[in-house]
Amino acid sequence: MTIKPFDPRFMKVGVLTAALQELTPREVRDPDPDRAIEDWVAFARELGADYIQLSAALHPTETDVPPEAMLDPVANTLDLRKMFDKDRARRVEAALKASHIGLSDVRYFDNMLHHDPAVRQKKHDFMLRVFDAAALLGVNAVCGFVGRNQQHSMDENLLDFEAQFIPLLKAAKTRGLTYRVEQCPMPGWTTGDSWHNNIAYTPGTWIVLHRICEKHGVGDHFRIHYDPSHAILMGQDTRSLFQYLKDAGYNFLIGGFHVKGQVIDPKGVSAWGYGGQTMERGDWVGGKPSPNPADHLNAWKKQVVLAEHELPGTARHDPLSYLQNRTVDWLDHQLAARELLQLDVAKTHLVVEHEYPKARIQDRARVKPILQGSIAFVRKIDEAAACMYALQHEVLAAQNIPVQGVGREAFRT
Repeated sequence: MTIKPFDPRFMKVGVLTAALQELTPREVRDPDPDRAIEDWVAFARELGADYIQLSAALHPTETDVPPEAMLDPVANTLDLRKMFDKDRARRVEAALKASHIGLSDVRYFDNMLHHDPAVRQKKHDFMLRVFDAAALLGVNAVCGFVGRNQQHSMDENLLDFEAQFIPLLKAAKTRGLTYRVEQCPMPGWTTGDSWHNNIAYTPGTWIVLHRICEKHGVGDHFRIHYDPSHAILMGQDTRSLFQYLKDAGYNFLIGGFHVKGQVIDPKGVSAWGYGGQTMERGDWVGGKPSPNPADHLNAWKKQVVLAEHELPGTARHDPLSYLQNRTVDWLDHQLAARELLQLDVAKTHLVVEHEYPKARIQDRARVKPILQGSIAFVRKIDEAAACMYALQHEVLAAQNIPVQGVGREAFRT
């Protein structure tokens, strides 16, 4: 028997800058693109965050998707219309230092396997600019999607991944970066009926993709940025998902977290089922996709008809829903991460991602206390989980004192 000191280790808490895209008005930031970053860094300090995840995207004048067809304003806090050079990097670093804010990583979410070669090349070229900016800013990761060729089957997309995505990973490797994939299935990405439009949506796919990466020497540069909201949408729970990865020998794959929840509407599930297709959504007119881009927003009714995103802390405490996998059990989420994944906890980022529709407000004064509350909630939940883990798995275990009770179990029905 040994006596081990109580030494809980906490994760790093940050916020994704897409939470308030219009913090800096376009008439101010378009001619002075790095002003948006400076304003967001100062805002993050007011919110109580320690880090920001910097959002990049094709500018509204450059994107292939009209802004009016998007659920949220274009999230290009990092504006890359002009080359991001050392002078711009120094300006951003000065803002971070002045506000005592860190930079977790840079993110750009788009379809890297788009079926149109010209469109795909434009997205790849922009991703390479994101890689270059991330390297100049000294971060070690970029977060994004894999995407899907919607004209191909899932198995055909594995060939697409090998031919088209592996070169991106090789480019990341040369810059010392890891590409972390968020697993959103993106059901409303197009007006088509495909539900899974980002093939890297589930552990079974992650493992297959990682094996392809290993074959090409970039396995260490492909990781997952796990978001529990998407697991809930797939009918999964975090503990079982992490246990599956551990049992398969792939619990090293998760390298960071978006903390965003999902609240399932049982009536919506009763009507359409998980992953079911809806009809008469409004994105089709006369039997074909509407010529009005604004109508394409209705494609997201494939998802929102049965679920609503949660900003952590905004959903009621609901033990029954936790057990039914209809909302995120945040405490067990943080416990399971420590118990089942290969993590350096003190270097792991929890990034608050705000997509709760009713609170998705482009008004600084109104959204500020909402984000402050959610960030504080995430910090305290992680601290509680860290304390439980240290007490049970380190202090008590070292003295051979058993932990009480059973706890939530993976794969239990």
